[in-house]
Amino acid sequence: MDAIAIISIFVLAVFVGFEVVSKVSSTLHTPLMSGANAIHGVILVGAIIVADHSETNLELGLSLAAIVLATINMVGGFVVTDRMLEMFKPKKPADKGGEK
Repeated sequence: MDAIAIISIFVLAVFVGFEVVSKVSSTLHTPLMSGANAIHGVILVGAIIVADHSETNLELGLSLAAIVLATINMVGGFVVTDRMLEMFKPKKPADKGGEK
């Protein structure tokens, strides 16, 4: 495949992805984020396996970079999901100063 075709596919994928994600209602974002976190976990395991099978320093460096980036992505996804779930919890009434 030539470079123009690859760039065209990438640009179209960006536009389609943006349109699909922008149409998702806010109540569906949390389940989608949980699914994405599971996918990121699989990517992390794959990066660890690739690092184990690397033979050159370049392969090892790239696989270690993949491990770091996948870990950051997965942990960040869990943090965002946790914050989104906090929005759906009922708010506690404010504590009155004189009452015990």
